[in-house]
Amino acid sequence: MKPALSKRLRLLASAVSVLVLLAVIAVAWVYSRIQRSLPQLDGSAAVPGLTAAVSVERDALGVPTIRGQTRADVARALGFVHAQDRFFQMDVWRRLAAGELSELFGERTLPTDKAMRQHGFRRLTRQTVAALPPEHRALLEAYAEGVNAGLAALREPPFEYVISRATPAPWRPEDTMLVNAAMIIDLQDGTGRYERTLMTLRNVMGASGLAFFAPLQTSADAALDGSRGAVAPIPGPHVVDVRGKSITQLALPAPAALAATNRHAGEPFDLLARDPEQKQGSNALALAGTHTANGAALLASDMHLTLSVPNTWYRASFEFGGRKITGVTLPGTPLMIAGSNGRVAWSFTNAYADTGDIIVVDTNAVHPRLYRAPGHADLLEIESREETIAVKGAKTEKVTIDWTIWGPVVDHDDTGRPLVYLWTGHDPAAMNLDLLLMEDATDVSAAVAIAHRAGLPPQNLVAADAAGDIAWTIAGRLPRRAGYDGRLPVSFQYGDRSWEGYTPADQIPVITSRLTGHGAEQAAPDGRIWSGNQRMLGGDALKVLGDAAYARPARAAQLRDDLARLQQATPRDLLAIQLDDRALFLERWHKLLMATLTPAAIAEKDVRGALRGYAEKWEGRASVDAISYSIVRLFRVAVYTHVFTPAFAACTSANKDFRWNSLLLEDAVWRILEEKPAHLLDPKYPSWDALLVAAVDDTITELNRAEVRLPHATWGLRNRAEIRHPFSYTLPWFLRSKLDMPADPQPGDIDMPRVQRPKHGASERFVVAPGHEAEGIFHMPCGQSGHPLSPFYRAGHEAWARGEPTPFLPGPTAHTLTLTPP
Repeated sequence: MKPALSKRLRLLASAVSVLVLLAVIAVAWVYSRIQRSLPQLDGSAAVPGLTAAVSVERDALGVPTIRGQTRADVARALGFVHAQDRFFQMDVWRRLAAGELSELFGERTLPTDKAMRQHGFRRLTRQTVAALPPEHRALLEAYAEGVNAGLAALREPPFEYVISRATPAPWRPEDTMLVNAAMIIDLQDGTGRYERTLMTLRNVMGASGLAFFAPLQTSADAALDGSRGAVAPIPGPHVVDVRGKSITQLALPAPAALAATNRHAGEPFDLLARDPEQKQGSNALALAGTHTANGAALLASDMHLTLSVPNTWYRASFEFGGRKITGVTLPGTPLMIAGSNGRVAWSFTNAYADTGDIIVVDTNAVHPRLYRAPGHADLLEIESREETIAVKGAKTEKVTIDWTIWGPVVDHDDTGRPLVYLWTGHDPAAMNLDLLLMEDATDVSAAVAIAHRAGLPPQNLVAADAAGDIAWTIAGRLPRRAGYDGRLPVSFQYGDRSWEGYTPADQIPVITSRLTGHGAEQAAPDGRIWSGNQRMLGGDALKVLGDAAYARPARAAQLRDDLARLQQATPRDLLAIQLDDRALFLERWHKLLMATLTPAAIAEKDVRGALRGYAEKWEGRASVDAISYSIVRLFRVAVYTHVFTPAFAACTSANKDFRWNSLLLEDAVWRILEEKPAHLLDPKYPSWDALLVAAVDDTITELNRAEVRLPHATWGLRNRAEIRHPFSYTLPWFLRSKLDMPADPQPGDIDMPRVQRPKHGASERFVVAPGHEAEGIFHMPCGQSGHPLSPFYRAGHEAWARGEPTPFLPGPTAHTLTLTPP
């Protein structure tokens, strides 16, 4: 080697060595800073405002038992541990509700912030806090002091701020109500999209189209009172006729395409993306003591949410004043959201009760920003609210929101009239901390009374008590409508339609085994209650509840039938129901697929025969190794696409937000497939049989698109967990595993008790009998801590993924932290 070349190589090697050394030093420096942000587990720490010492004893999973003298001291301590384990998550939630994410994430979240600013939650939550009773304001202040003390006690800010070079802002009492608002907007339709979908359907197809394609009650409903609906006649060709028209037939949508078309407005950032097929929901089961092994009632809770790292819930147990409450808390709030106090256990499922209405505003022909409202002699002017959004790394953005006395303008109808959304979520009176009272409930009757005053997004409360009684009701506020039912948009201009406050407690439906004479009370059917986001009741009760897009009833029916078989039940029996992945809903579709794959169809394409060979081996469940389930599921989606894309073409053309997948269409599709109406057959196909064969081919195309050969086309391959940390979206693939949960194949799906999709599923599972908490069972994805170097970052996740029982109560103490007054 020439001396000059050798010298260059030595210099290059030296330079590379220096760069490597600098990189190692930089990584070590960042790692040391991240390590310094780990929560404190042992020793002592001072927390301002404490009246006495509080102990925080963590078990092997990091679940704390917080022992204090007063509820306020427990709130301070909870705020301390929430901040140390989950502050970044809390910060994201308050920013989401306030429309302030872009200050942290930059332009990627700007569309979300603009969409959220129309709600004015920052202003609303300040009004809410000001209106709270003094003792509840004091609790919020105590919690906020604890949060700020926990944040200050960290040697470095939470690791997300170290990486992003941001500074965490202090916690304020109003921020807790912003976290509540984030849950409200996650669980409810904040812009009336479903009602606008019904409006478009009615406007395009009239009453007969609405009755057929958007039934309020279906033939397969699993309501607690047994009510069902008849299938309406198919609308004639004078209502909808797809023949002779040029319909661009959509291919079977890929998951990414579905996600793009079904996301909520302003959610392009992966952190906020939902599974397009799944509604926010939950399961809850209650079994009266007459059917249990120990005589106490049993409650099973299975709250389904979008899954991310860290998990939504934070497990905890409180001990103060002779009381012990165990369950799940929501980081950012001082409340026990669901759990057991030893006498009553309670949980929630999303109710899909109708809490908002689209109001059509008739504006002045000369001045289109003026409108008339009952009780106002003069014309009112549409208010323009200007919002300023700070954006990291870019200039601030301004957005103007139009508001009326009823709420924000969310759209315009086909004549250009403003459509305003009147919603309980915009009313400070509908938000409070009265759920706190559940900690002292003595029986299900008390739990029902508390639910009726609680300021929550309306939820199905399911409760069980130590005496063996069970109950269901609606928690949260329901509007009391006058002059209309709330399912379709109306005008308030003439004063004959309005909201007359909220529905009185004695008119809110209650199902219970402990009858007390409540005005709208009914007996629990055979001591059993089930809730799977279905329509819960019919008749007059349904008029009170309304319709905000109930879930398909198949899951609830399976819960009902599973529950009906139990006698002398134990917690493991209810856990078995929670983990039931039998595919009863798809059995009918499997038979249709087999009937479609005739010898003549197979003769045309050999690949159809190969598909039949795997599809006919029906496993009957959404297990990870199921191939036939995966095929039949794709076939059903393909049939829906081929049937409903042309049928709703005029609706989607009239309304960009029209979402036919929010409608209960199972009765409609089967009646269409049975009667084979020519006017609803896409002109691309000569017959309905040909359409079904095309759906088979789309199923094959989708499998090929995913580059999956039939022997390997298992459900587990399509249903791998995607439970990710927000920061992993910005990291190289080889670093993501440090933050994300394992991409394990998961059993379960949407229309069965074990709800599981890659980004959606059981955010917790517990089964408990009040007074017998030591026999209870608990599961939770991810772990307690949001810090990747914590031993509790993934602790318990594997048991959740496998459905293995773990104790409801915290285990033996592994770490003890004592919080003291300064």
